[in-house]
Amino acid sequence: MPPPLQLLQTGRSIAVRSKGSRPTSYPIPLCLRLPQKRTITADEKPLLEAEQNPGPNQDQLPHVSEEAATTARITGEGGPEIEQGTPVQEVLKRDVKAQENAPQVIKNDTKSSKPKGTRSYSTSARHLAQTQSIINLGPAELEPSGHIYGLPDLPLPSTSHIKHRYDPVVKQVTNLLMQDGKLSVAQRNMAMILERLRTAPPPTADPRRPLVPGAPPTTHLPLNPILYLTLAIDSVAPLLRIRSQKGAAGGGVALQIPVPLGLRQRRRTAVMWILDAATKKPSKGSGRTMFAHRVADELISVVEGKSSVWERRGGVHRLGVASRANLTIRNRRRGK
Repeated sequence: MPPPLQLLQTGRSIAVRSKGSRPTSYPIPLCLRLPQKRTITADEKPLLEAEQNPGPNQDQLPHVSEEAATTARITGEGGPEIEQGTPVQEVLKRDVKAQENAPQVIKNDTKSSKPKGTRSYSTSARHLAQTQSIINLGPAELEPSGHIYGLPDLPLPSTSHIKHRYDPVVKQVTNLLMQDGKLSVAQRNMAMILERLRTAPPPTADPRRPLVPGAPPTTHLPLNPILYLTLAIDSVAPLLRIRSQKGAAGGGVALQIPVPLGLRQRRRTAVMWILDAATKKPSKGSGRTMFAHRVADELISVVEGKSSVWERRGGVHRLGVASRANLTIRNRRRGK
């Protein structure tokens, strides 16, 4: 049985042993030690800009002209003019080596006119003088004495209007090429057709199928593609069309009556025949330019006399000549 505790006895002295000293913080590596920024309190004032340490790009060297002007001011020699600029002749005058390597034009200019001293005016002063002279002018003196390019002659030509700037034949063919109201596509095809006519070899005309009277030689046609196009269309344009009138001969029999055509109607008929023949031609490739190339090739065939449009035109003319007697029957019935 353990002895009882003696609470009233003098306590034994207990030696308190201190623990070993441990580092309260680990050492910071040198690469992570950043300089602490010192903040400016309300009582302190920031340093002046001149007393602060300049950065690497703040203390820049002066310009070459400024440095040369400062050096000339110290030595007492004539330096470059900072505000007005210095002529090249004065720069070459101070440098003998530069005079030897200067272009011949500057050498001749230096010999002929040697500037003395500094210039008596600057560019800004000259503009200021011109502006002041304009302000002092009266209203009568401000009127222009003439025009740079001159005024156009009146009346204006038809090609000066924005809606009539194209050739009539080009505009009519473009409208006939247009489908679904896509004018830009038709204009692109028209440009390709004219380019094809301009770059193609000169055609060889067939004497059995002559072109319109007064046509230039076929070797000159690629020089003017619009004339090329007009000549091909007018050469195969029919002079008339055949109108079928039912019951005109009696007994319900149709009567073939030739009707003359105007210039625009003749060209429209010829263009429709050419487009029909170009559509039936086999395509030599794929792409949106193939149709324009086929139309251009058909126009070249028309000038060379190889197109089927010539036969179509000849058939209409033969039928018109054969049915020209029907005109008297129509007039006789109108007289009754």
